Amino acid sequence: MASCSTFLSEDQFLCSICLDVFTYPVTISCGQNFCKACITKYWDNSDLCQCPMCKMTFDKRPDFYVNTSISEMAAQFRKSEPLKATISPDLRPTKPEVSCDICTGTKLKALKSCLVCLASYCETHLEPHQRVAAWKKHKLIDPVENLDYRICQKHERPLELFCRTDQTCVCFRCTRTVHNTHDTVTLEDEYKPKKDDLGKLMAEMNQMMEERSRKVQEIKLSVETSKSDAEKDISDSVQVFTALVRSFERIHAEIIEVMEEKQKAAEKQAERLIKDLEQEITELKRRSTELEQLSHTEDHLHLLQSFPSLSTPLHTKDWSEISVHSGLILAAVRRAVSQLEETLNKEMEKLSDPELKRIQQYAVDVTLDPDTAHPGLFLSKDGKQVRLGGIKLVLPDNPERFDLCNNVLGKQGFSSGRFYYEVLVEGKTNWGLGVVRDSINRKGKITASPKNGYWIVVLKNGNKYIASGRSVLSLRQKPQKVGVFVDYEEGLVSFYDVEARSHIYSFTGCTFTKKLYPLFSPFLNDGGKNSVPLLITPVTR
Repeated sequence: MASCSTFLSEDQFLCSICLDVFTYPVTISCGQNFCKACITKYWDNSDLCQCPMCKMTFDKRPDFYVNTSISEMAAQFRKSEPLKATISPDLRPTKPEVSCDICTGTKLKALKSCLVCLASYCETHLEPHQRVAAWKKHKLIDPVENLDYRICQKHERPLELFCRTDQTCVCFRCTRTVHNTHDTVTLEDEYKPKKDDLGKLMAEMNQMMEERSRKVQEIKLSVETSKSDAEKDISDSVQVFTALVRSFERIHAEIIEVMEEKQKAAEKQAERLIKDLEQEITELKRRSTELEQLSHTEDHLHLLQSFPSLSTPLHTKDWSEISVHSGLILAAVRRAVSQLEETLNKEMEKLSDPELKRIQQYAVDVTLDPDTAHPGLFLSKDGKQVRLGGIKLVLPDNPERFDLCNNVLGKQGFSSGRFYYEVLVEGKTNWGLGVVRDSINRKGKITASPKNGYWIVVLKNGNKYIASGRSVLSLRQKPQKVGVFVDYEEGLVSFYDVEARSHIYSFTGCTFTKKLYPLFSPFLNDGGKNSVPLLITPVTR
């Protein structure tokens, strides 16, 4: 039996998309055949659902019909010949070619398309346009398909003008009807500014791509930095917790040893006391027996002579106040817990230092906003210092200004990311620092709490530290410089003792939806004891 390739051309069994023998060929509603995977991928990557060959457009993706005949013949071709090798790469078009509209029979490849004739011509049929004077004036372009879209659908005339009013291409007759009062120009006149706009758009696109490429690199670097920081944190935490566990084990063992030694000492003491008591019991029994015997005598002389010696008190102890105990066990436990607390604080300090160093990289330049300052506050010219003055300034009572509380906000607001700043509080007996929501109440008496948009720490009377809306804080030493750190997305506001490299307090689990501003409150002068200003200082790592 003759091979099917003897009677049919190989081109009949090639998919026009992948240029290979059909694999699972399907027929679409226009009659064209493609590999199922090829046509599916083609439509997935296209905005229009149209045939790649005849350009028929479908309202919705048509159903596939399996072409069993082509499938069987394609399988035979695949077995009989390596078709890819027999087809010259030069004959494999990368995209559908435009055919000459004049050729009959076998259509040759079009060399040019005429915008006047609205037809495409091969080299032979293009010759009149190069020879005839009238045709030489026609506009020739590289061959394109679907020249119909260059015709006005209403007047069937070439689209050779552009309506700037409606931003659309029109024909000459359109300018005499719907567009008669519009600003219309030739396509050539509009081409140049539009091409310039296109260049600007391309430049903008390139800039946007460059910005996003830089952002990609920034995010990649951030991930690497985060990974490095996480590894360092894990290593530090392992060391800290290992040290804590060892400390717990050591102190626990010491407590057990102390308890056991105390118990042994108590047991030895009990043994000695029991021995002494037993000896006294023996002496008392002997004396009791002698007294019992004497009580039965009828010899007057014997009783009178024996009684003085038997009535003499025995040498015994007063046992009423004597007891056995192993000591105050709870006191030993309390001392051990105190040692553990001290160890824990030392280990926490080890963590705070690297933590603060990483946080300081988010330092921002904060300056005070005079439009928010209470009239009694004096701000330095550089916006870095604030103190309570001796007089109340006459200032506009704008909505942003505090009118009762001695507060001032920073100019810079933050609605995302992380930021950090430091404030010198040395020499002050009262102060307040932190961040607030931009929508806080600034008039009259204010209750500073997270619920009301305040996340601050306050010092009162020189030694009482309070987190807004929370309990009194216990600090081992008085901070001279306070660092404030905010992670907007994480919902975190933390305070640090910069000099001691230690953590003061953190508000966690916060939900921020509005812009946050730094808050500064120097409080009253307290008879001159609290007159030094709050000073925003540069961050040095």
